[in-house]
Amino acid sequence: MRHLYDKPHLNRSKSHRKALFGNMSAALFLNKRITTTLGKARFARRFAERMITFARKGDVAARRHVLRFIQNKDAIKTLFDELGPHFKHREGGYTRIIKIGSRRGDAAPMAIIELVGFDDAVSSTAPKKDSKSKLKTSQKTAVSEKKTEKKRKKTAKSAEEVAAPETTVDAAPEEIKGDTEISAESSETAEEIEASDEETVSDSTVTNEQESEEKKEDSDK
Repeated sequence: MRHLYDKPHLNRSKSHRKALFGNMSAALFLNKRITTTLGKARFARRFAERMITFARKGDVAARRHVLRFIQNKDAIKTLFDELGPHFKHREGGYTRIIKIGSRRGDAAPMAIIELVGFDDAVSSTAPKKDSKSKLKTSQKTAVSEKKTEKKRKKTAKSAEEVAAPETTVDAAPEEIKGDTEISAESSETAEEIEASDEETVSDSTVTNEQESEEKKEDSDK
């Protein structure tokens, strides 16, 4: 007959089950609460409560026995220093299982397994989930940096545009002065050209008069 033959297989080998329950128990002892499937939670509850029973003894033999299944030294320390004295006067029932519905994707039944009497510790040490993922936050920071860079460039450009008329106003008198000097020089050159033209005209008229006088003298002779 198959009385009390309900062994936890979970579609795993013996060594895999041993490692699985040891890791789950260590996480439960350290965090006081874990979330897993309902089947794993039911079998891990047996394993964890047996380890707590050994921790209640607190002797060296019990510690060595627990070390055969759990290799996490921090979890062993927490188990024997904190959980053993905490459950010293409690005869069994160290954990509870809370069903939380089906898992999204494969509809596996999920459950929370937690230690009894650590509700305050669980609520205070529970990590707060970020409302946004790391990718979204990084994208948001990148967009904000781009916006700030654009604003900085825009303000710098506007400042340059505002400063540009001042420089042109300062430079305007020099430009006007240079233009007046150029116009004066051009007027001087024009006067010199006109004077030279008048001299050439007067010279030509003198030579013409001399030639006409010479012709008259020749005709008189």
